[in-house]
Amino acid sequence: MEYSEVLINIRKIIRSINLESKRIEKGYGISIPQYLCLNFLSSNENYRATAKAIGAHLNLNPSTVSGIISRLESKGYLAKLPNAFDKRSTYIYLTAIGDKIVQSIPDLMHEKLTKKLKLLSDKDLNELQSSLTLLIRFMEVEDVDASPIITPGENIIEK
Repeated sequence: MEYSEVLINIRKIIRSINLESKRIEKGYGISIPQYLCLNFLSSNENYRATAKAIGAHLNLNPSTVSGIISRLESKGYLAKLPNAFDKRSTYIYLTAIGDKIVQSIPDLMHEKLTKKLKLLSDKDLNELQSSLTLLIRFMEVEDVDASPIITPGENIIEK
């Protein structure tokens, strides 16, 4: 096996992530981080969360989360309402139209990958992790922050 095959496979992964992102944005009018925000709300009790909880789940900084929330609110996919018990805080609620868009989007690549990784034996999962750790060390990207959610690019900035 040549080293170029490894590089080609890495490129396939990156390209697939970028193509999926473009497909979702074109077909549904939202970015993958926006979808992940809506999906997070749909899985929460009462379809709500704080912006801080959304940011923690998506591993994004507060200003990026604020931009995502603003864009989704302007599309009517979510609503910001004050916390009835603490007027200083706000809850972000998924709207019916937001839930409808979440339900219409097929499983994303990271969701399919998660299901398949759960089927691996501990031995195979450890081997895969060891190989990826080696690759990360070779690429000298150990200090790059990353979320367990596959999205195109680092430090996602919403337009």
